[in-house]
Amino acid sequence: MPAPADTPPLPEGGWSEEIRYLSDATVLPAAENGFVQAAGILDSDGAYCAHGALWRKFRPLTTEPEPPEGPVGRLAGRWLWGGVLWAHFGHFLVESTSRLWALAHLEQPVDGILFIPKRPRSGEKMHGFQTGFLDLIAPGLPIRVATEPTRVEELVVPGQGFGLGKITAGTERFRAAIHSRFARDIAPDGPEKIYLSRSALGLGKGGLLGEGYMEDLLRAEGYEIFHPQQHDLATQIARYKAARQVIAADGSAVHLYAMVGRPDQSVAMIMRRQSRFTNLLAENVRHFCGMTPTVISALRTEWVRKSQGKSSRLSFGELDHPVIGAALARNGFIRDGSAWPALTEEDRQQIFADKGLNRSDEFIESPYFVRQRIRAARQARRAG
Repeated sequence: MPAPADTPPLPEGGWSEEIRYLSDATVLPAAENGFVQAAGILDSDGAYCAHGALWRKFRPLTTEPEPPEGPVGRLAGRWLWGGVLWAHFGHFLVESTSRLWALAHLEQPVDGILFIPKRPRSGEKMHGFQTGFLDLIAPGLPIRVATEPTRVEELVVPGQGFGLGKITAGTERFRAAIHSRFARDIAPDGPEKIYLSRSALGLGKGGLLGEGYMEDLLRAEGYEIFHPQQHDLATQIARYKAARQVIAADGSAVHLYAMVGRPDQSVAMIMRRQSRFTNLLAENVRHFCGMTPTVISALRTEWVRKSQGKSSRLSFGELDHPVIGAALARNGFIRDGSAWPALTEEDRQQIFADKGLNRSDEFIESPYFVRQRIRAARQARRAG
């Protein structure tokens, strides 16, 4: 079998479902910010423990660190390696939870879960959603964040069972652990129809132009407009368990839904960016919930910052409401989408003004969508 350091984690198993047990292991947090960081675990002989690395798609984001210089702090007891602690909600759900499957396979109890911070300046700080999630899967288990090199008396190192890339499907052990242990005591509570909105986050965080208009149309169809970030995890999960039909703007909330969703629920995902790549969120939902979500890619255009000229996390899509309405009706989410109107130029200008954005100075249409419209117009002329 190839060494873990040379291969990404895979949902079929391999090192992603293995557990290593180390004595006197040294945990080394990253010393500097960066996308790829030297950080991780050295065993008692100083050899790198590749099972503890965090991978994203086809490369590790944590690489072999140098042995520490000078004195090293000590942590007594038996600890489960949690890996990198992300402050971003979505990356926390997908990448900081990826070792927790081992809680269902421990030979002996552990004294807690040990993480290292993604950003050194974050120190030991933990956010409420992080502690809330961990308490829903390991109630009462202590959590530690190592901010300095630390020698751990006993360290349990599970492989990466979840993440971004092929591993978005999760290993069988990871999915089983989530289904059997996570949020078991939270009862369904909420309406049968729910829309997971991003409109309260603002356009600056990858929002959707015209989302408010779509919400009005969905309310008329009996949907509750739900803003996940305004509620604690227990409320979010109760809503997701109760809903029979879920429509969502693609985003981090869908990762949490996938952990508690069921095959008898219907899910439609409305994409907020143009992408040529496989939709990892849809794969996440399909494998965890046992059903295939409806994916609606219906952007009239994408607005990008003029200074960048291309799509980024700060650009935002403009919804094509007639296309979305037709797709939702065709798949049984609404009664009739034929009356869903397109945004007028006046609507568009008003939304920009309401959001405090200067369209002419700050934003331009994505060149990709401009080319698409020109190509479509030429084809229409030829056909005519």
